[in-house]
Amino acid sequence: MAPTTGVLYKEDNYIIMTTVDKEKYKCILPLISSGNEEEEKDYKGPTPGELLEPLFKQSSCSYRIESYWTYEVCHGKHIRQYHEEKETGQKINIQEYYLGNMMIKNPLSEPEGQMTPYYPIEMGNGTPCSLRQNLPRSSTVMYICHPEAKHEILSVAEVTTCEYEVVILTPLLCNHPKYRFRASPVNDIFCQSLPGSPLKPHNLEQLEKQQEMMKMPFRRVKEEEMHSTKEEKFSSIHKPVAVGNHQLLTVGTTHISKLTDDQLIKEFLSGSYCFHGGVGWWKYEFCYGKYVHQYHEDKESGKTSVVVGTWSKEEHIEWSKKNAARTYYLREDGTQTVRMVSHFYGNGDVCDLTDKPRQVTVKLKCKESDSPHAVTIYMLEPHSCQYILGVESPVICKILDTADEYGLLSVPS
Repeated sequence: MAPTTGVLYKEDNYIIMTTVDKEKYKCILPLISSGNEEEEKDYKGPTPGELLEPLFKQSSCSYRIESYWTYEVCHGKHIRQYHEEKETGQKINIQEYYLGNMMIKNPLSEPEGQMTPYYPIEMGNGTPCSLRQNLPRSSTVMYICHPEAKHEILSVAEVTTCEYEVVILTPLLCNHPKYRFRASPVNDIFCQSLPGSPLKPHNLEQLEKQQEMMKMPFRRVKEEEMHSTKEEKFSSIHKPVAVGNHQLLTVGTTHISKLTDDQLIKEFLSGSYCFHGGVGWWKYEFCYGKYVHQYHEDKESGKTSVVVGTWSKEEHIEWSKKNAARTYYLREDGTQTVRMVSHFYGNGDVCDLTDKPRQVTVKLKCKESDSPHAVTIYMLEPHSCQYILGVESPVICKILDTADEYGLLSVPS
């Protein structure tokens, strides 16, 4: 029986399947082309700008506290980066920069037809930037739908000198079909037996019986016997990161206490220790200097894997000549420290929408944490099949200052 909600099925959209045992089944296929596109076309509700209006009218602000800087986004008003220090006599000394001071009139026209998961607002007229002939700092604030969010700042990145990208998670945009998250659909195919064939194919019956048998208690004993010390060591190092509650923002802690920091850094930089993250449909695997994969694991169909990008040092170096591979912030004593490095991974699997290979910019950033092995991973898709993978961890804090002119990292001496 085909469902009455969700994906559309039509009785005349079917194929006849024949098994190896010559059993015949009529299988009704989903009409995949309809759905999101139709919903968007028929949508007559508020525009993204109108949906976000409560944020701008209430003069509400969001904060992100990092190891040195605090970021303040007062929606539609300003973006401020500041550091407070109490001096003797309880006088508070504030070091601050405005990364944007007002919404530029005519914010970016509704980016229709663009497969962007975010709604951008341009903020200009920030604190003058001495590195760019005193031009004012400016920012693009990207609002992303997240049903459980409370308008928090996901990330702040300096994309080029004194120009910033701020990502805000908000539930307000989720009422608009264009900005809702779309898990890659897996639609059921409904099959009915034709005259002379059993309700279920013989081989499927056998397989289901085997699976039931495997759930029996005797299997547990064997599993316990299997846990040798070697098994234990492997699982403690390579266990995927425990993650949060959304496919965009994933946070968790790896279970790698048996590795010292030095061992971990060496394994990470050699590509043999990989970061994992992601919930919802897709999970992500990032192996430094090797690849970025997104994958989906399913009990029935096994593992589906997509290569988002693969590492080529030569391609990255070419890319780094046109893009900022290293970004800095100024310490109080006037010295610079590396804040983030960006690496290009190209030549992924070919994208159906563009007929070009997927590619990803990996942004590695220091994030202090009580757990030395915590990692935050988030994936954005600003353009079809062109991704940004944000990776933040205390592990990265220890190696950022080794970045060379191309942003390439090495084991600290």
